[in-house]
Amino acid sequence: MKILMIGSGGREHALIKKLLESPKCTKLYCAPGNGGISRDAELVNIGVMDKENMVKFAKENNIDLVFVAPDDPLADGMVDAMQAEGIRAFGPNANAAIIEASKVFSKNLMKKYNIPTAKYEVFNDPNKAIEYVKAENTTPVVVKADGLALGKGVIIAQTIDEAVEAIKEIMEDKKFGDSGNNIVIEEFLTGPEVSVLAFTDGKCVKPMVSSKDHKRAFDNDEGLNTGGMGTISPNPYYTDEIADVCMETIFKPTIEAMNKEGRPFKGCLYFGLMITPNGPKVIEYNARFGDPEAQVVLPRLKTDLVDICEAVIDETLSDLDIEWYDGAAACVVMASGGYPVKYNKGLEITGLDDKGQVDDAIVYHAGTKYENGKFYTNGGRVLGITAVAPTLDEALKKAYSAVDKINFDGAHYRHDIGKTK
Repeated sequence: MKILMIGSGGREHALIKKLLESPKCTKLYCAPGNGGISRDAELVNIGVMDKENMVKFAKENNIDLVFVAPDDPLADGMVDAMQAEGIRAFGPNANAAIIEASKVFSKNLMKKYNIPTAKYEVFNDPNKAIEYVKAENTTPVVVKADGLALGKGVIIAQTIDEAVEAIKEIMEDKKFGDSGNNIVIEEFLTGPEVSVLAFTDGKCVKPMVSSKDHKRAFDNDEGLNTGGMGTISPNPYYTDEIADVCMETIFKPTIEAMNKEGRPFKGCLYFGLMITPNGPKVIEYNARFGDPEAQVVLPRLKTDLVDICEAVIDETLSDLDIEWYDGAAACVVMASGGYPVKYNKGLEITGLDDKGQVDDAIVYHAGTKYENGKFYTNGGRVLGITAVAPTLDEALKKAYSAVDKINFDGAHYRHDIGKTK
């Protein structure tokens, strides 16, 4: 089978490495990919939003399976465009990807179908939003841009002044562009966070092993929100008992709700959950694999990923038994100094072999380029270093010892992955 991966980050590299394990995969392309991905797949210079050229490439090269990994092309209908030309594609249609692309849509969906989530209000007028936070007078309070903002459109305001500032930044200064035309103001929930990715064919839902992201830039959960600085799997707070509750109150009801809305969801649905004193609640949905959650979940997947993709497309997922390796996985993200604000690119990375790897770990490339046999930094998050071991402590130890072997100027990473609540 010829497979085309759409995307260019660490998540895509993790998916590619897993797809390459399948005996069914004979050729793998990635558009546009990155330096590290170029050592595993053939890169195609087409942007992720370029539907016309992406479809043309898939047709001309007789691609058997297209995997659409990032949120923007999913929301923009890349899967629909492929299907219209008879090309098999993994990922939700645009009318289902809205579950991530619009926070307003997802919050209203949860309210309508009684799926547990935080109390919220939606605003399209900054003055009314400011009046509301002042009248409620409760902090911390969460301010969210409605649209896609690379996982950074959520501000947790500790004071009313901070909340007012966040509303102005999003709605008046357009910090996230048109994504901030509408905002959601939400109660602040407390408890451990859990990420659960799930395969679904629109009928049945099969959760993957749990994980925990570390969103803040610095140790002790300080600093700005990022795309994610590291992950562990399994999540110690996600017990079998909680998993059962989530299945009955959140996972199944979400799939059923989307069907009732005429928006069947097929692909990978990400549930961002919080285990509150009043039970598990949804913080957010993503319409795709999380990044860097994919980098700890996929190494633990035993079942052939190509088989899973086909079962999702063919709506035969209930017939497939998905197996996982026991043990644990940990991923530490090495980022450019200054991330997530301002950072340099083009710095040489040392310590990697010709394939962009190190011993005793898997190196997933997020923001790298490969020129004349050398790797260089080319983004905010540069590498995700993943290790798998029988226990979480061993996995973390292996991951950090691999991080010690890799260097680039200003490299920045958290030292407390897997150690925070």
